[in-house]
Amino acid sequence: MSTEGVDMKRRRMLIGATSAISAVGVGFVAVPFIKSMQPSAKAQAAGAPVEVDISKLEPGQMLTVEWRGKPVWVVYRTEENLKDLPAMDGGLRDPNSEVKSQQPEYAANPARSIKGKEKYAVLVGICTHLGCSPTHVPLGAPNSPTEDWKGGFFCPCHGSRFDLAGRVAQGVPAPTNLVVPPHAYLSDTRLIIGVDQGAA
Repeated sequence: MSTEGVDMKRRRMLIGATSAISAVGVGFVAVPFIKSMQPSAKAQAAGAPVEVDISKLEPGQMLTVEWRGKPVWVVYRTEENLKDLPAMDGGLRDPNSEVKSQQPEYAANPARSIKGKEKYAVLVGICTHLGCSPTHVPLGAPNSPTEDWKGGFFCPCHGSRFDLAGRVAQGVPAPTNLVVPPHAYLSDTRLIIGVDQGAA
């Protein structure tokens, strides 16, 4: 085949330009396809772990964050609150956290917390009866649900009561303790909800 009269530089330039345009076209097609295989931002947010700054939380205070569309409470319990927990065992349905599905193994203790972090309670703020959100009623509050109230949570929907470890009282509609979500401490002032202690 004769190449006489063919401008080889121009041919190479046209082949290069065509290749470049083809590569860009493949990119435009591939990017949406690859992105479609990744979870949406909504799906990521629904299950993604949540970091919480607890540095400003003071004894007796509660902080609410959202994880997987549910309210999660972080309660800074006072020394008095912690001392009161064992005295309440006799009036509780599951004082020893025997229903395993309600907390990770590392929180199956009287304080229902990670060892060494007992002052903090981390609880899903949804009543285990019909899904209402109980109210935090601290020790000494004027609207205490019982005379011997030591602080905890009261569900206004049907009257279920929980102590400051999320343990359910006897004789109320809620069948089980409040759920303790998987969590870990990144530092003394940062908590991550949605990641188990051993994985952090």
